[in-house]
Amino acid sequence: MKVICLCAFFFSVFVLASRAEDPFTAASRGLPQEHSHAAPAGPVLTLDALEQIALQANPEIKLAVRRVVTAETHVSGAGSLDDPSFMYRGWQVPLSQPWNYNAAMNMFMVGQNFPGPGKRGLRSQIANDAVAVAKAELEARRREVSAGVRKAFYDLLRNSDELKVHDEQVAIARQGLEAARIKYSVGKVPQQDVLKAQVDVSKLIEHLVMLEQDAELGRATLNTLLGRNPESPIDVAGQYTLPTELPPIKQLEELALTNRPELSARSAAITQAQDQLKLAKKGYTPDFSANAGYMLMPSGSEHRNNYMIEGSMTLPWLNHRKHDAEIKEAQSGISEQQAEFEAARLMVFQQIQEALVRARAARKLVDLYKKTLTPQTEAALRSTVIAYENDRTDILSLLDSQNTSLDVDYSYFRAAAEFEQRMAELELAVGVPVGRTANPSAEVLR
Repeated sequence: MKVICLCAFFFSVFVLASRAEDPFTAASRGLPQEHSHAAPAGPVLTLDALEQIALQANPEIKLAVRRVVTAETHVSGAGSLDDPSFMYRGWQVPLSQPWNYNAAMNMFMVGQNFPGPGKRGLRSQIANDAVAVAKAELEARRREVSAGVRKAFYDLLRNSDELKVHDEQVAIARQGLEAARIKYSVGKVPQQDVLKAQVDVSKLIEHLVMLEQDAELGRATLNTLLGRNPESPIDVAGQYTLPTELPPIKQLEELALTNRPELSARSAAITQAQDQLKLAKKGYTPDFSANAGYMLMPSGSEHRNNYMIEGSMTLPWLNHRKHDAEIKEAQSGISEQQAEFEAARLMVFQQIQEALVRARAARKLVDLYKKTLTPQTEAALRSTVIAYENDRTDILSLLDSQNTSLDVDYSYFRAAAEFEQRMAELELAVGVPVGRTANPSAEVLR
């Protein structure tokens, strides 16, 4: 509406005024044009498409997947028996005839060690606990990447909307400059008004440079999350979604306790430490070994072919200092993991609190811009246009009113993007998407 109003006014000025050439005409030709920024040359992707690509191609996620596979491959061998052994012994070989094994006793033996009851099962369980930790860390990495993609997406979406507002601002400012030039040519305004309007338009070049810089940085961040070259062209398409209300913090904390992957990893680490304590206590359970062999006695013996069996067991009770130390170490490991869980829990609750406060503040700003500031600035702009048409105000007031209205549009987009980014942080802190009701009346300005 503001663009149509201003364009209609400026067009009427052009029709009624003279178009005589003056020094300002040539200068105005060097000012920025509409759509002077580079158009995106890459694919235009939605948020869902970007998240799917990132979950498949992000290098950090791939690394976490390999860690899970490595942990899983360790499970099958964790509870296996030690390798069997083979042994040969040659007894009573004559020193004067070291090659004469017929005069010696030759023994061939195979043996196997057997851990005490329950030890193999506990070792397998500890390996499974390590898999659970690795899977929880993988899920945490996925959620971090997804949140990063969402934040980068809304940065680029905001930047795209700001570029559209910039184009409107360039068009209106150029028309305002032309109107001031025409009024100056017929003696209605001083030369100073034209020069100030020209400076105001020229400043838009600086604004465009900053917007293009933000776009390049946002694309580099997004491409990195997608596992692509940071310089790859890419653009986004989508809308902002705003809720009517957010869940209370107690509900979010309860969700985090059961869904936050980092807390799940710490819980799995506590379980692993508890299993390691059980295994340490099993150190007082003796281990066993069994051996069986064949003996070839010297030539001329009454029984030249013989066999032998052998069994042994450890005596852990005689080495209590070692096993007591292992038990104490395992108990300390449990205390350490429990302390880490508590520290992680408090950190998660802090993240939830901070993200919720920022999301609520951004939500209030969106409502303020949408319901209050935008209608007020549009009304002020219409009033200033009418006043300028009737020579009751100057061009600087008109440009100031126009810039104020467009600045509100910029602020609206920033607040909307800020809210979406804070929601991404909140859902990352909770570990699960946060239920929110869409607000149909809160549509983004286009």
